[in-house]
Amino acid sequence: MSDEKENPRMDMGRNSEHYSDPTPGTAWENMRREEKRLDAARLVVVSALVPILRQTAELAGFEIIGRIPLRDKATGKEYR
Repeated sequence: MSDEKENPRMDMGRNSEHYSDPTPGTAWENMRREEKRLDAARLVVVSALVPILRQTAELAGFEIIGRIPLRDKATGKEYR
């Protein structure tokens, strides 16, 4: 029971009287759907960028020997 108090999203489908209220849960799912779509689009860009960076290094006579960490300037999210 203490987990529900610590994480208010656990009970999004209920109102303060604990009756079923799907509106907040549905709204939360819609917001998360958009976030997931944007994350997937960014991941496609990152996935295309890494081979380009490796090819550029190769053309310049270098070899990338480790991971290439990237940070999205708009969101601050790091990709490793």
